Order: sequence, then structure tokens, then C-alpha cells
Amino acid sequence: MGTLIYGPAAKSISIDDRDLAHLQAVILAKLRRGESFSFSWEKSADFGSGHNTVWVHPQMYFEFNYYGSKRIPLNREWIERLMVRANSAGGLELIPEKTS
Repeated sequence: MGTLIYGPAAKSISIDDRDLAHLQAVILAKLRRGESFSFSWEKSADFGSGHNTVWVHPQMYFEFNYYGSKRIPLNREWIERLMVRANSAGGLELIPEKTS
């Protein structure tokens, strides 16, 4: 379980390493282009139900911390589907990886 740390308050979000690697690819691509977007995720069952949403912009601090030490192979199709979400009015939301 990795963590995504963002913003001046250094808020941390626990996210599975594989999910985090794919989110990192999308978030960094958007930020390199100078694009702002929203990012939403479901709250952990440990913290009740619901979801959180943050506004992401290029001047915001981000840190991606991984629990494991090995590089995670990326699924290009999943990244493309996440990017479509990030470019939509609803913003980036972690969607399941299809393993067909």
C-alpha cells in the first residue's frame, strides 16, 4: 500500500501500489501539460463510506511513495482509460483495471 501526498498541508492518501503507479502516470502527464483537473477517490472502509475530491493544478506539491521497491509494469490501456476520465468534466477517478 503506497501513499499519494499532495498540497501544502501534505495530506496523504493510502492507495495500492499498482493503482498509484497508474495514477502517477496520468497525473504527471496532465501536470506536464499545465492542465488542472479534479481527482476523486473512495474513502477506505476504515474511515466510513463516501468519497473525497481535490482540485489538482501544476503548482501543487505531489509525492508518490511506494511500499514495494520493484518497478510496476504499466498497463497502457488502463492509463488511456484513466486519461479519458481525467479529461472529462467529472475529472480523474480511480477505475478498476480490466484484466480480460
